[in-house]
Parts: sequence; C-alpha cells; structure tokens
Amino acid sequence: MEPRIGIRAHDLKNLPLEELAAEVSGKGLTGVQLALAKSFKDLNTGLGSLSPGFAHHIGSAFQREGVQISVLGCYINMIHPDHAERRKALDRFKEHIRFARDFGCSIVGTETGGVGADIVYTEENFGEQPFLEVVESVTELVAEAEKFGVIVGIEGGINHPVHTLQRMKRLLDEIPSNNLQVIYDPVNFLSPDNYERQEEVIQEAFELFGDRMVILHAKDFVIEDGWVKMVPVGQGLLNYDAVFKRLKQQKPYIQILLESTQEPYVDGSIAFLKEKYKNA
Repeated sequence: MEPRIGIRAHDLKNLPLEELAAEVSGKGLTGVQLALAKSFKDLNTGLGSLSPGFAHHIGSAFQREGVQISVLGCYINMIHPDHAERRKALDRFKEHIRFARDFGCSIVGTETGGVGADIVYTEENFGEQPFLEVVESVTELVAEAEKFGVIVGIEGGINHPVHTLQRMKRLLDEIPSNNLQVIYDPVNFLSPDNYERQEEVIQEAFELFGDRMVILHAKDFVIEDGWVKMVPVGQGLLNYDAVFKRLKQQKPYIQILLESTQEPYVDGSIAFLKEKYKNA
C-alpha cells in the first residue's frame, strides 16, 4: 500500500499557480494543503473575494496535474479578544466553506487560536472559558459546513485551548456533528513532559478520536532549551513507526501532508516517509 503524501503549498517556494501545481506533481506528491493568502500573495484572497469561478480556476490547475486540494487552510483566531476581528475571521472561514467544493476540496482546516490578539504561548489558553468560546465558534462553523456538505477540520496543539487529546475528544463530544473532524498532528500533542512516552500518547490519540481523523500532518521535532522545536521530517525524534503502524491499520490511504519541511529537505523527507510507511 503506497502512502498518499502531500505538502502545505506555502512550504514550497512562492510560484505562480501553474508552476506550483507542476512542482507539487513533479515531486510525486498527491495533495496539498492550500492557504490562499500564503500561496498567492499577489491575488486578493480577503473576505468577499471568493467565487465559484475563482475556486474553479485554482482547483483545475491542480487537478490537471493530478493533485488534490486536500485541505483549504484558513487558519484563524476563532476566539480573538476583539469581537469585530473574531467576526471577520469566522466570516472568512465560512466563505471558504461555501466555495470549498468549487476548489474540489471537502475540508476547511484551522487551529483554535488563543486569548491574545497575537497567538503566543500562554497558559491562559488552557482555561475553561477559552475552551467554551472555541466550542461556540466551532459550533457556528460546523452549522455552516452542514449546509454545504463540507468538513471543518480542527487541529489541536499544545499552545491552544485544544491542547490535549482529552480536550480534542471533549470538543468532538460537545458538538455532535459528523461535519466536524480532526486534522491530527502527532507533534502538536508532544511536550518536554511526555515526548519520551510518545508511543503511548500516539496510541491514546487513535483510541480517543482515530475514527474522526481525516488528515495527518507530518512534521518532526527536537527538544531544545527545554521546549519542542520543529524540524524537517526525518530530522527529529518523532516515532513514525508508532504513527504509521496505527495509521496503516486504521486509516488506509489517508492523506499525509508534510508540514514545516522546506527545501532542501522536501525530497529526503518524502523518501523517509515512504520508507517508514512501507516498513510499518
């Protein structure tokens, strides 16, 4: 079974649309996570700019190269402390939901944000109130997604309100809709406290919400100055044997998207993932 490997489009050099699609395809990749504002800096991709024509123009360029837009990345701060900014962010995400199908995509993805205007690490994010505000925002996004037959993909992380596996499971329990699914990034749930028992953490993730995983993000990490530092895939400590063993059994052909891996590491990281997957 060959893995389906893709990449965040903005981790490749900033190229015009057709060249970007050809570059992805030329590396033997099958999918991209596309954040419009990050990949197409010369285009207006702000709130109110999307249309079926815009989406079809972008989507067909990738389709011609045999590349799926696996996720439309629309990373917002859904609990922004300024409610006018929060409203703009939620509306932007909902606009992505409305036109996702015209891109040939069924998942719009985001993390859950933070209590500050700038998303920085703070333990204030871990309180009950930020979590409840995430539930409120995600509920609104999922209601929109249900109208359009689209999936809201939520990615948890150790500096976000959804910072533990249990919080992710609770979010899924609080919003009983199959239009809410998980973008799982194993590194995002690892910390200096638990990385040495990561096999156990990975196992628990699959037990708690393996059935709801729709995308796997692939990156790597080292511990530096007492904290988790991201490094290209294959250059760090992530136990890909443990991840792929579960993935192969439970989620065959799920799209695996390279993240935080840029040139000159991309080809080596793809080869590393294929080898690990084959041997899992």
